[in-house]
Amino acid sequence: MSGILEGKRILITGVLMESSIAFHAAKLAQEQGAEVILTAFPRPTLTERIAKKLPKPAKVLELDVTNQEHLDRIAGLVKAELGGLDGIVHSIGFAPQDALGGNFLNTPFESVATAMHVSAFSLKSLTMSLRELLAPGSAVVGLTFDAQFAWPQYDWMGPAKAALEATSRYMARDLGKDDIRCNLISAGPIGSMAAKSIPGFAELADVWNHRSPMEWNMADPEPAGKGVVALLSDWFPKTTGEIIHVDGGLHAVGA
Repeated sequence: MSGILEGKRILITGVLMESSIAFHAAKLAQEQGAEVILTAFPRPTLTERIAKKLPKPAKVLELDVTNQEHLDRIAGLVKAELGGLDGIVHSIGFAPQDALGGNFLNTPFESVATAMHVSAFSLKSLTMSLRELLAPGSAVVGLTFDAQFAWPQYDWMGPAKAALEATSRYMARDLGKDDIRCNLISAGPIGSMAAKSIPGFAELADVWNHRSPMEWNMADPEPAGKGVVALLSDWFPKTTGEIIHVDGGLHAVGA
């Protein structure tokens, strides 16, 4: 029996550790029949090492989404490897330390601008840099952390994720005519490298121990990875501009 991504060519960003949702998305995508190419920044060698743990080899390309030269060359490099693309996974987020950890009211705009550029605008800039390679029926899938709420310690990453969510909706509007979908997975907290960069992350994650209807395991990124793969597949052919919550149901309950 063939997989739900059989024959598809997928570019995946953000594979940093085995605990990354992006790593599990890449692993599951390969298991479901996709050909996968990875991008990495700032340490492609780290991603190359982690990529060796995938079921099949995957080429790693250096890509800084804030560097226009990198964006200008990425389509040519991907085309040389895969010929075209059927999907993009955006798993990129960053905020300087002074934009996190309870410093919301004192963060300078330069740090806010960095968070917005890397975490939100890059969904548009990355997709448009690869636009010519995307076949009809392609899917863009990004990762968010529910921006409906103000979370402890998360500070300016919250508005950055809100901007990401809005960007995804506008991209869904503008790319739909070309039969390209853009959706997000809103995942619960995972003990990834991104999480470890947030001061006081344990306080934020502890909310799931008290409010999540389903038991939530911070050490298990696979449910979110499965959500990503599902949205990349043809099983959501008319779903776009959507945010699918893979968070144990916490988003649905108040207290």
